[in-house]
Amino acid sequence: MIEIGIIGGTGYTAGELIRLMIHHPKTKIKSIVSRSHPGKLIHLIHQDLLGEIENMKFSRDLNKEIDVVFLCSGHGQSRKELNHISEITKVIDLSQDFRIMNQSAFKNRNFVYGLPELQKETIKKSNSIANPGCFATAILLAILPLAKNQLLKKNIHISAITGSTGSGRKQSDTNHFSWRNNNISAYNIFQHQHLQEIEQTIHKIQNNFCSKVYFVPYRGNFSRGIITTLYTYSTFSLEKNREIFKEYYQNHPFVNISDINIDVKQVVNTNKCILHLVKEKDQLVVISIIDNLIKGASGQAIQNMNLIFNLDETCGLKLKSVRF
Repeated sequence: MIEIGIIGGTGYTAGELIRLMIHHPKTKIKSIVSRSHPGKLIHLIHQDLLGEIENMKFSRDLNKEIDVVFLCSGHGQSRKELNHISEITKVIDLSQDFRIMNQSAFKNRNFVYGLPELQKETIKKSNSIANPGCFATAILLAILPLAKNQLLKKNIHISAITGSTGSGRKQSDTNHFSWRNNNISAYNIFQHQHLQEIEQTIHKIQNNFCSKVYFVPYRGNFSRGIITTLYTYSTFSLEKNREIFKEYYQNHPFVNISDINIDVKQVVNTNKCILHLVKEKDQLVVISIIDNLIKGASGQAIQNMNLIFNLDETCGLKLKSVRF
């Protein structure tokens, strides 16, 4: 059994990790750290775990006898936590602290960007993973086949809507129910923090790409999920583009190509990404949907753990969507 620890145990991503890990056939949770609620029963914070994890409490400090630790403390906290973690313990960081290449080193650790559909074999050999951002995951999965085939010729235009859980558990004006309900707003236009990892990845695969990536994110009035719409210039037919995408993802079990239009509820509560392609004149449109808390965070973190420990990639992640 893989013995795991979680730091930052009260947030949404940690809650999803716990929920998935207690049913993972190859893991045992040894330690869940919360500096704000040490000694408190976990199911009193994550109330969906009542009856699942009855007597376990948050601890103040990490149990050192673990194989892998998941860092869920939020952006800017991971470097502090790493000072207290053994160098032989594997680390999967869910913050943005190590995603950018010139920020990916810490002491003797070199963090690998943990998008399995990009570099599965590299992840298998690593002991330190920077889990991708949720928007970045949804967007890059819509771009990778094009970049791999050197097909990005002009600007990429993206719009994407995320659920309120993308803002985290901490209360703010823009995730308060009375503001979010029956409402939608754009934010961080062309400046979203995930743009760096998106552009970095594109240039890594297609280094001759010299056009722009324009990204407009939206806050949606639903709890979880991301829908992304991307369009860019393409001379290929719709059928040819579908062939390119299906060939790229043929050995990636969590990405599916749909020939009919898609909606967010198809992926909520799963580690799936579903893509749908449309061709209008000289523009290829790619629609991408994921669950921001699973494929966009905790599920992808477990997928990376499975790869590191040489387990089946889908282990513990064979989940059905909450469709109705």
